[in-house]
Amino acid sequence: MTGMPPAARILIVRLSALGDIVHALPVLAALRRQDPAVRVDWLVEQAYAPVLGLVEGVHRRVIVRAAAPARGSGPGREPPQGGAGGHAADVRFGGGLGYLRAAAFLRRQHYDAALDLQGLIKSAVWARLSGARRVIGFARSHLREPQAAWLYGETVVPPASPHVIQKNLSLATYLGASAAPVELPIAAPTDGAVARTIEAAIGPARYAVLNPGAAWPNKRWPPKRFGALAASLLHRHGLVSFVTWGPAERALAETIVSESNGAARLAPPTGIADLAALMGRAALVVSGDTGPLHIAAAMGAPIVGLYGPTWPERNGPWHPDDEVISRAERCQCHHKRQCLIGAPCINDISLGEVEEAVDRRLAKEPKAS
Repeated sequence: MTGMPPAARILIVRLSALGDIVHALPVLAALRRQDPAVRVDWLVEQAYAPVLGLVEGVHRRVIVRAAAPARGSGPGREPPQGGAGGHAADVRFGGGLGYLRAAAFLRRQHYDAALDLQGLIKSAVWARLSGARRVIGFARSHLREPQAAWLYGETVVPPASPHVIQKNLSLATYLGASAAPVELPIAAPTDGAVARTIEAAIGPARYAVLNPGAAWPNKRWPPKRFGALAASLLHRHGLVSFVTWGPAERALAETIVSESNGAARLAPPTGIADLAALMGRAALVVSGDTGPLHIAAAMGAPIVGLYGPTWPERNGPWHPDDEVISRAERCQCHHKRQCLIGAPCINDISLGEVEEAVDRRLAKEPKAS
C-alpha cells in the first residue's frame, strides 16, 4: 500500500446512515485487495452497526452511542481480535463516559491512518481523537461541513465522477489501492425467519419487494400507486409483492396491501440481516432513495429507483442495468426532508412510467428455465 506500512492499521470513520455505510464498503474491499494483511476497524453508531455484521473484512466494529457495553469491552479490557467466520468483533461504548472511553480505546490501537468518509465536524473530531498517524478526509469544497477540513492532516480531491462510491474510493486510491473493481463485501444469511415466511407464503415462486417508506416524507411515492403497481406486477409479470416497513411505517405498508387487490403481502418485521435476505432473493425491488434500496443494490437485486429531492447520479443504484426515474432536475427542495411547496416532486412520477421502467429492467434479466 503506497505510503503505508505492510499490514497497516486503518480506522474508517463512517458513523451513519445505512445507505451511506453501504456506499463506503468498496473502500474496505479496495484496501484489503491492495494488502490482504491490512487491519481495518470501523467506527459506527449502534443504530447502524448491524449492517457491518454482514460484512467480511472488518477487523473490529468500534460502536459508539451503544445502549450498553459489550461483555469483555469495559474500561481497560481489550475486545476479541476479530470475529468468527471472518466477521467483525465488537467493542461498544455507551453512557455518559462512553465517548471518553471510546477515544481512549482508539488511541491505544496506534492506527497508521484514519479515513473520515462522512465529512462532518463530528466525524472529523473522531478521526482526530483516534490519534492516528495520518488523518485523511475530503477537500473542503467536497465536505457537507467545510469546517471539518481543519481537523485533517491530509485532504483529497475526489474525481469528477458524481457517484458517492467513487468519491469514497478516492481516499483508498490516495493510499495506493485500486478503485476497480467496485466490490461490496456483504453477504446475507440464507436462512432465518424471513426465508421461512416467504417459503410458507409463496413457496419457491419469484417475488418483488416494494419499499414505500423513507425517513424523509418527500422521498415517498404515494401508497395508492404502490398498491396499483403491485396489482400490475402480478398481472403483467406473475410477481407477488412483499411490502417492507420500518418503525412507524406498518400502517403505510398495510395501506398498500389493501390497495393491491390481493397482489401484495405485508413483509414480516425485518432487521438489517433479514432485509438483506429478503432483497437477495427478490426478482425486483422498487424503492425510493433510502437505506433498503442500497441494501438491495448491494445484494444484486434488480432495481427500479424512484427519486425526488435527491440526485440518482450521486446516490442511485450503480448497476448499469438498473432503472431510475427521477424528478431531481425540477425539484425545488433538494436534500430537504419536507417539501417546501406542498407537493413533493416524486408525486409527479406516474404509475405508467414505473410500469415501463419495470418492463425494461425485467427484460434485462436472464429468462427463468
